[in-house]
Amino acid sequence: MALLSGAWGERGGVLQCRAVSHNVPPQSSNMAVPPSENALGTRSILSTENLGADQIRKILDTAFFFKKNWRKTPLKTPVAGKTIVLFFFEPSTRTRVSFELAAKRLGANTVFLGNEGSSAGKGETLYDTAKTLQAMEPDVIVLRHPSAGSPHFLNQVLHVPVINAGDGFHEHPTQALLDAMTIEEFKGKIAGQKVLIVGDIAHSRVARSNIYLLKTMGADVTVCGPPTLLPPKVEKLGVQVSYDLDKAVADKDVIILLRIQFERFEAGQTPSKGEYLKYWGMTNRVAALCKPDVLVMHPGPMNRGIELSTEVADGPRSVILNQVSNGVVVRMAALHLLTGGEVLKEGGK
Repeated sequence: MALLSGAWGERGGVLQCRAVSHNVPPQSSNMAVPPSENALGTRSILSTENLGADQIRKILDTAFFFKKNWRKTPLKTPVAGKTIVLFFFEPSTRTRVSFELAAKRLGANTVFLGNEGSSAGKGETLYDTAKTLQAMEPDVIVLRHPSAGSPHFLNQVLHVPVINAGDGFHEHPTQALLDAMTIEEFKGKIAGQKVLIVGDIAHSRVARSNIYLLKTMGADVTVCGPPTLLPPKVEKLGVQVSYDLDKAVADKDVIILLRIQFERFEAGQTPSKGEYLKYWGMTNRVAALCKPDVLVMHPGPMNRGIELSTEVADGPRSVILNQVSNGVVVRMAALHLLTGGEVLKEGGK
């Protein structure tokens, strides 16, 4: 079985993650699970690259329904009473709590497993840990893992739905879905919106998932950041590239700022924190160059004074907290649909 590395490689003219071999048992024919007959037509949510516009629309419609109605009347959903395993090899307070709240709002039980102290932390392979989990008969597994492709691997060896909560530098599909919901909530539509993604594009699973999803839904996407943090030939994904933030922001409807994780890089790969804010940060000066109704977004956690100033983060153009709220209902929608729930539209967009 090959997992995916975090590197941006070229395959068939399209930038993808390069396959890396891992020592796992050979797959037998009975491991493959046929396509799901649920409303999404897919058993798992692993990547926005593999989600069609119709599938995205179903998730967003159901999320909007939940946002408007979940407090009003008891929700009849197949998730109630089921067990959701949150298996996080990497720490993530925001994503983990969001999934946990989503499950509990729908009446599900959650079990959290972290890498520290687990069998995986003691040297057990992902394959053996996954098969052990399946023997305990969970209904859905939500996986965050530092190795790109890990959720895809679990999807092939397990017989339960898997949701990718972030795999290495590869993808973070529910983050892109909640970002899309936020854009539609404030702009009315995604198609035709001019979206700018700023920061470390090369190492960002959020950027990758957003590029795939936004392009699928008809948005015009531009990426901007230090040259050392932009992947080679990224234009082949259908995006525009800019190295000048002042010029890039001028006509954009949405600006998504990415967290710069300085601890990951070698000396010289990124500017200093002060230089980053000066040239790539969303300050009041840069905000003044934007359209009056621009949306400022950030997946969190944000570095105030680096990716954006406090005035912008807390200003009227910021919808960062709306993203957090939408994250819960998007994950409610994902759990609902993957466990056999119908698409919900009444009260949605």
